[in-house]
Amino acid sequence: MSNRAIIVVDIQNEYFPGGKLQLEGIEKAAANAAKVIEHARSAKDFVIYVQHESADPEIPFFTPGTPEVAIHSMVAPLEQETVLVKHFPNSFRETGLKALLDEQSIEEVVIIGTMSHMCIDATSRAASDFGYKTTIIHDACATMDLEFEGVTVPASQVHATIMAALAFAYGTVITTDQYTK
Repeated sequence: MSNRAIIVVDIQNEYFPGGKLQLEGIEKAAANAAKVIEHARSAKDFVIYVQHESADPEIPFFTPGTPEVAIHSMVAPLEQETVLVKHFPNSFRETGLKALLDEQSIEEVVIIGTMSHMCIDATSRAASDFGYKTTIIHDACATMDLEFEGVTVPASQVHATIMAALAFAYGTVITTDQYTK
């Protein structure tokens, strides 16, 4: 086993067509994520899945026990791979992720998944703050249009802004091809 972990964040059915929070470019991001995961497995990297579930029954998405909360089949974990359930955007918050990484002597994390502006951002910043060498594979991540004070920000701009901010101070931002070569 290497000292690198791939953290697969929230690539769940809820974000695909038919889900309540469909993301722009989710199929392409998931296909790239599958390439990253396969490369990681062949390199004997530690692959960890993070699955969001709503802790509040009033929230109408990520409902535990529904098909939408399941990790999408394009990136399904192997039986021996770890799946951590989270209830917050930061994959480290109240999940045991840091303890698991430390137990495996992980020094470097590679982050892929959804949503760029929320869970990828929060998880990447936390990983960096905890001292892990952090890499984000931007084309294996997806997001959605956002709205602020009547202005719609297209998903492509949301994604680019988050990736630029992460690259500025929190980690290295690369493509799937750069990672897998």
